[in-house]
Parts: sequence; C-alpha cells; structure tokens
Amino acid sequence: MAKKNEIIVKDVAIKTMSKDGIDYICITDIAKQKNFIDPNGVIANWMRNRNTIEFLGIWETLHNPSFNPIEFEGFRKEAGLNAFTLSPTRWIEATNAIGVFSNSGRYGGTYAQTDIAFEFASWISVEFRLYLVMEFQRLKTKEQELLGWSAKRELSKINYRIHTDAIKSHLIPEEVTREQANIIYAEEADVLNVAMFGMTAKQWREANPELKGNIRDYATINELICLSNMENINAVLINDGMSQGERLIKLNQIAIQQMQVLEGNNGRNLLK
Repeated sequence: MAKKNEIIVKDVAIKTMSKDGIDYICITDIAKQKNFIDPNGVIANWMRNRNTIEFLGIWETLHNPSFNPIEFEGFRKEAGLNAFTLSPTRWIEATNAIGVFSNSGRYGGTYAQTDIAFEFASWISVEFRLYLVMEFQRLKTKEQELLGWSAKRELSKINYRIHTDAIKSHLIPEEVTREQANIIYAEEADVLNVAMFGMTAKQWREANPELKGNIRDYATINELICLSNMENINAVLINDGMSQGERLIKLNQIAIQQMQVLEGNNGRNLLK
C-alpha cells in the first residue's frame, strides 16, 4: 500500500508518495510553480528536452531491469525536434519505466522518483529545487523519528505481555477474580513506573490532568528502551520469587544505570 504525505515548499503544497519502497514526489505540483493553470504543459515541455530523455534513460537503466532500451533510443534520437512530443503516459507505456507514474483521484498527478523530481525542479528553478530538497529531507527525518518511537513502543507492549504472563504464573493465586487480578497487574505496572519515572500511574494523572493517555505515551525513546529492558528483567525476578519491594529497588538501580549510559546523566538518585 502506498504511503502518502505532503510538504510545503515556498507556500506550494507538494504531494509525496512511497510506493514499492521507492519515494516519489508529485511533479505536477512542482510544475504549478511555473504555470499554475497548465502544469501538464510544463511537464510536456520538459520531456521534449534531449537532456531530460537521456537523464530518464540513464536512471531507468540503473534501477529498472525491465526497462526497454530500444524504445528509449528512439525517443532519444527524436528529442529536441520541433515535431517531437512526449507525455509521461507514453514514456511509461513504451519503455516500462518505473521512475515516473501517473495517478488519479485525490492524490492525482504525475509523480517522479526523488532523483527525477529534483532534476525537474532544477529545470523549473534552482532556488525552488534547494527548498524542495530541504523540506523533503525534513519529512524523511520526521518519519524516521516517528518510526523509531513506534517501534520502541511496540517492543514495550510485547515485553509487557511477557511480564504479565510471569505475574499470572507466580503472583496470582488460583481462581482469583478478574478484579483481584487487575489489582495485582496495576501494582506490578506501578513497580516499573516508580522505578523508571518516580511515580505511579495515578500520581502522574493527578499531576498532569490536562494530558491524554498515560505516562508511557510521553516517555522518550531512551526511557522506552530502558522500560522494555526492565519489563524483561522484572519477569525473571518474579520467576525467581523476589519480593515486590526488593524488585523495586533492583529495578530502580538498573533504570538509573541504563539511563546514565543512554543519557550520560549522573544526576538521578537511587531509591533508599
């Protein structure tokens, strides 16, 4: 499934899309920088250029094993002639190109792989190209940050299931009610919360009534990494029969040690 997004470049909205692992930028949107009324005409003029055809052909040769070099050679010979015209659709159908594609609907337009889109932007305006590259790089950086946070959050959730299985086996007596089980789970979750954040979930909610979610939703990447490790360690300590109080001290020591390594911060104090 294609992943869609949008960036703003000099007050112009530019659609982006990730398809089959390749990033594309809407060159129809870029063309509006030159001619808002007829962006397709701008693209057609660009594709008539011999340098454009050679650039597209070289890109496809490097990245597309199904590229048709015979059709490409025919276009290359005709490029620049007064009668020569070439649309993105004709280029795609004749050469099996993957660097350019056309889309319909809400995210409609002609899209080009980032190398090609940046080349097109240079043809429109060198200044616009520089701003486009900057905003696109900013988008990819943000996506990587969100991906990293999401991955750590999912890891934390998986380890929490391991953690709760250990509680179910070693802390919950036979045939307890659901309410009793929930009380035990809450206490164990707060053991990790106090060891990591210095407060229980309830204390955090009382201190932050304006925030939605829970304390872990506002944790940093390093805190989530540390919390993930602590959940595994707590499951082992539960299996070993260590009391809750002893585990709290042990987990807090581990949390401080790991956060000192991750953050280079020696300012936190051990629980007494």
